[in-house]
Amino acid sequence: SGKSTITYLLNRLYDLPEGCGSISIGGVDIRDIDRHYLRRGVGLVLQEPFLFSKTIFENIDIAARSEDLNLVRKTAGIAAVDESIFAFSKGYDTVVGERGVTLSGGQKQRVAIARTLMLGAPIMIFDDSMSSLDMETDAKIREALRENTAGATVILISHRISTLMLSDTIMVLDNGKIAELGSHSELIEKNGIYKRIYDLQSSV
Repeated sequence: SGKSTITYLLNRLYDLPEGCGSISIGGVDIRDIDRHYLRRGVGLVLQEPFLFSKTIFENIDIAARSEDLNLVRKTAGIAAVDESIFAFSKGYDTVVGERGVTLSGGQKQRVAIARTLMLGAPIMIFDDSMSSLDMETDAKIREALRENTAGATVILISHRISTLMLSDTIMVLDNGKIAELGSHSELIEKNGIYKRIYDLQSSV
């Protein structure tokens, strides 16, 4: 429906074709921004994030390069993964990947969320990156994000309405086009696509 395409375009993984409009950040066309500089300013967590065959500490700190265990732990706490890390005998020194432990899908997603938060980017995109989490953990992370990302633009991409309900603005895409736009309460009132999905998910 175009949700992930927005992610790729914002990161300039590819550009819009000529004559198909433009994307601006702070009034500047992103095609005029150096790709490396742009990607330092746009944090991205994918549904199936990539982790390096390194320690958990290195995976979280790899972009920020803070070398600050306390800061990494605090950020991992926001991503609700600190306790899971300490369940391993070597804690943050645990190696993951081919030569180390295998993390669950939810643990990988939370480590990747912590990595993006460490970067402190002004724009953060979470592309279905909480899909492997239970509802309680999902809610805990969303609340922590609201408390710890003041001043940042946070874009949540999800099929799960509960993940989106507290967002300031919700965009509903249908066949690559914006079908509906508004807050949760406004979209419920419209009684359109969003309301139908909400009713279906609420009845499960």
